[in-house]
Amino acid sequence: MNFLRGVMGGPSAGPQPSGAETIQKLCDRVASSTLLDDRRDAVRALKSLSKKYRLEVGIQAMEHLIHVLQTDRSDSEIIGYALDTLYNVISNDLEEEEQDDSEEENLPKQVDDLGSQFTEIFIKQQENVTLLLTLVEEFDFHVRWPGVKLLTSLLKQQGPQVQQIILVSPMGVSRLMDLLADSREVIRNDGVLLLQQLTKSNAAIQKIVAFENAFERLLDIITEEGNSDGGIVVEDCLLLLQNLLKNNNSNQNFFKEGSYIQRMKPWFEVGDDNCGWSAQKVTNLHLMLQLVRVLVSPTNPPGATSSCQKAMFHCGLLQQLCTILMATGVPADILTETINTVSEVIRGCQMNQDYFASVNAPSNPPRPAIVVLLMSMVNERQPFVLRCAVLYCFQCFLYKNQKGQGEIVSTLLPSTIDATGNSVSAGQLLCGGLFSTDSLSNWCAAVALAHALQENATLKEQLLRVQLATSIGNPPVSLLQQCTNILSQGSKVQTRVGLLMLLCTWLSNCSIAVTHFLHNPANVPFLTGQIAENLGEEEQLVQGLCALLLGISIYYNDNSLENYRKEKLKQLIEKRIGRENFIEKLGFISKHELYSRAAQKPQPSFSSPDHMMFDHEFTKLVKELEGVISKAIYKSSEEDKKEEEVKKTLEQHDNIVTHYKKVIREQDQELEELKQRINTLTSQNEQLQATVTQQVSQIQQHKDQYNLLKVQLGKDTQHHNSHSDTFQMNGIQSEEVSRLKEELEEWKNKHELLQGQLREKDSVIEKLKSSQLEIGTTEQSSQTSKSGGLEHNNELQKELEMLRSQIQLQSAEISKLQMENQKLQVMNTTADPVLGDSSARAANNSELEGRLEQEIKELKSEVKALSEEKESLKQHLDSSSSTVAILQDEKSKLQQEVAESKKEQDDLLVLLADQDQKLSALKIKLKDLGVPVEDEDDIESGDQGDEDEDGDEEEQD
Repeated sequence: MNFLRGVMGGPSAGPQPSGAETIQKLCDRVASSTLLDDRRDAVRALKSLSKKYRLEVGIQAMEHLIHVLQTDRSDSEIIGYALDTLYNVISNDLEEEEQDDSEEENLPKQVDDLGSQFTEIFIKQQENVTLLLTLVEEFDFHVRWPGVKLLTSLLKQQGPQVQQIILVSPMGVSRLMDLLADSREVIRNDGVLLLQQLTKSNAAIQKIVAFENAFERLLDIITEEGNSDGGIVVEDCLLLLQNLLKNNNSNQNFFKEGSYIQRMKPWFEVGDDNCGWSAQKVTNLHLMLQLVRVLVSPTNPPGATSSCQKAMFHCGLLQQLCTILMATGVPADILTETINTVSEVIRGCQMNQDYFASVNAPSNPPRPAIVVLLMSMVNERQPFVLRCAVLYCFQCFLYKNQKGQGEIVSTLLPSTIDATGNSVSAGQLLCGGLFSTDSLSNWCAAVALAHALQENATLKEQLLRVQLATSIGNPPVSLLQQCTNILSQGSKVQTRVGLLMLLCTWLSNCSIAVTHFLHNPANVPFLTGQIAENLGEEEQLVQGLCALLLGISIYYNDNSLENYRKEKLKQLIEKRIGRENFIEKLGFISKHELYSRAAQKPQPSFSSPDHMMFDHEFTKLVKELEGVISKAIYKSSEEDKKEEEVKKTLEQHDNIVTHYKKVIREQDQELEELKQRINTLTSQNEQLQATVTQQVSQIQQHKDQYNLLKVQLGKDTQHHNSHSDTFQMNGIQSEEVSRLKEELEEWKNKHELLQGQLREKDSVIEKLKSSQLEIGTTEQSSQTSKSGGLEHNNELQKELEMLRSQIQLQSAEISKLQMENQKLQVMNTTADPVLGDSSARAANNSELEGRLEQEIKELKSEVKALSEEKESLKQHLDSSSSTVAILQDEKSKLQQEVAESKKEQDDLLVLLADQDQKLSALKIKLKDLGVPVEDEDDIESGDQGDEDEDGDEEEQD
């Protein structure tokens, strides 16, 4: 505050006396007026003066305005005026607008930092920010809107401090998220701007905002506003989304899992008519493409990037981007950014790379998109940024894509080149750019071809077969030789750097390519001559790359050429260059400023074409080889021999491992074949078993039919033989008699079981009687329950007597049946089969069968009745046992109570005895002391005797 007063006293910023006096009077009115209308008018006047006299109002009125916010919450109008006044004092936007509009250039800029100073004063008391958060919750437009603007201005001036206060405030972020749901567009749009400032560089607030459903709300707003055709509101929403997602892996994962990537596809649905794009649409689409790149950036964790890339393919977003890529009439900056976006969507993702390889441009005849892009890259008339974007796209297409690398290299091989010349291949375009007169095309083509060979030894060997026809009448020259020829011709630095990077990538980890390179006798002298010379700074980079190429020729040399063995090349370096000088020249590469820039990120971003010197992947190769080449230069011949022996043993070991791998593969194939055969045999076996079961069932059916036919034949023969008929009838009678015997035995067994159960129940009842008698002797309180139990037992005894009588009747009937059965047996044995008529026998047999069946039915019904009575008896027994258990529990409780009462009586008797002893002792002491106590004792004894007599009389009564 003192500092601000000092600033106010300065000559340039000093207020006029009339203005200062007016502000002082208004502040006094705000502080002292008891009427709300007076205070409201004073605050309104301060608001009107706050733009012109910003410093004075801020110094004198800020405390009074904060007090108004605290005390006059009920009046929305005065709160709105106070918030507007504070906004005018704190915000620098108004001051900047006035300075931009003014024509005077010599105005002092001492008030530029006023906003941050007033903000610091305001947030010094954290309660002020908390108070502002509560005011923002108000629905009244005149309170909420100025509150949002003031909070946004505070965040602009002192962002980290205000963010921390809001973060620790209860539900602080959630209150501000409600602004996005406001139906008034002004508040909603300013709420988006507020959240932009709130989420800057604060991961904790970004996570809270994301989990408060910010993605859903922002995407809804973008859709409502018309996606890329929307206004500046769409731009603000996209900037807020970038704040939430950039460098925030948690929010990126939440965005992907919430299926929000699918909702980005309509953003890129541009129409066929691409002419007349507005500046706002270009800005919106540019931000949308940047948002896609945030999700698939190479700096993100590989797993998160891969999952987002797959999601973009499955939802059709990549296809939509490729449509924009091949469309006509798209602005150049949008096309460039689209190429960069497609590059990162396909980078390292095989599925997306395969799709991109299949994309064709809408031309006649159709051409692959890769070819069309490469045509732009090697065309010097295209914009520089577009050519860089195409190179990045080609690099991303080949990144970890051996299939794509093979397709590019195959277009250069003699067997696949189109002889008719109707179509231009990617390989031909790269070769054309490699040997063009434009140095930028040379560099781009060399780097692109180096990426086609990256970490692929097979393709490095195949590329040695490429032959080029340089001129008519001369024999063809290999691609490797042509590259070295251009190097020796002394072309531009950029061209030589590009070719040297290509050669270093080609020869590294490929001894055959090193042999081909050394086979040309002019190459080694050229390299040593370049390294040994003392050239300017521009040539130092070329010297370093020549040293790297020569070092690769030594490190990966297999000593197949006698004149260029490792040892001889080292001796040549020692004589012509010197080891220390060679290592120093080799170190020029990594010390170069452009090398450090290229090592930072994969995308080639250069301010001008002259700065295009290094490729990102090549910087990794330099870092890997610089140390090993330095060691290889200082190694002796013996160490080289040992190293070669180790390499040979390792190669032998690798050969053995590959042999065993091959054997294992063959065994795996045999196992798969055997498994397939087993599966086929099991299926055949199941089919055969099914046919066998069918045949067995058919045979059984035939047997049944055969037996039926036999029975029918037997019935037909009955009419011809009466003697056999009589025997058959007797056989039927004997079977019926045996069946009746079995049933009688069963009934006897059941009868014995019932009698045993009755005996058991009698014993149980006897036990119950005895236990109930014992319980009855304990206490009078259990007499009622005992009498109830005895009555229940008497009823059970009556039911048992009835059951016994019924069983006796049944046993008498069974004995009758046994007698009748015996008579029947006697009749069957004594009856003469010759005498007597067959019809009479049949009648008697039928009568007997009828009587037996009727008696058996009666027995079954009686047994059923007995079983039912048995069940009811069981139920009665269960109920009686439950009553007995209850009585036993009561008995045990009563016994416990009696024991406890006895114990208490014993304790009381012991206490009384102790008291008697104490009393007697006291009496003796009193007597010794000469105190007369006999009369009192007699009176007490008399009283005691009277009480005893009364108690005896009561007992007698």
